[in-house]
Amino acid sequence: QLQLVESGGGLVQPGGSLRLSCAASGFTFSSHFASWYRQAPGKERELVATISPGGAATHYADSVKGRFTMSRDNTNNTLYLQMNSLTPEDTAVFYCQAMHPLGQSYWGQGTQVTVSS
Repeated sequence: QLQLVESGGGLVQPGGSLRLSCAASGFTFSSHFASWYRQAPGKERELVATISPGGAATHYADSVKGRFTMSRDNTNNTLYLQMNSLTPEDTAVFYCQAMHPLGQSYWGQGTQVTVSS
C-alpha cells in the first residue's frame, strides 16, 4: 500500500528546533523528487523545500533558507526536514510529497507544527 507518513511535529518555543520525518512505502521512493510543503491557517499551501531523487540537489523557499535543512535516506525510504530558529510564522501543517519525474505525485496526511511561547 502506497503511503507517506509524517511525524515529528509538535509545540516548540520560538528559537527552538524540530525534526520532521516522512516515511515512504509502497513505491520506489528513490526514483522520486520529494518536497515539504506547509499550510498555515487561512493561507494557501506553500512549498518549503525540494530534494532531488538522489539527494544531491536541494531548493529552499526564501523564508526558510539558512534555517531549514532537507535530507533523505533512500536506504530507509525516509525524508527529513531539520528546522532551526523557528518563529511563530512557521506555525503550519507540514506535508511531505513525493513526485515521479513523469508527474505522478503522492502526499502525506500532514503533521502540525506550532511555534509559540
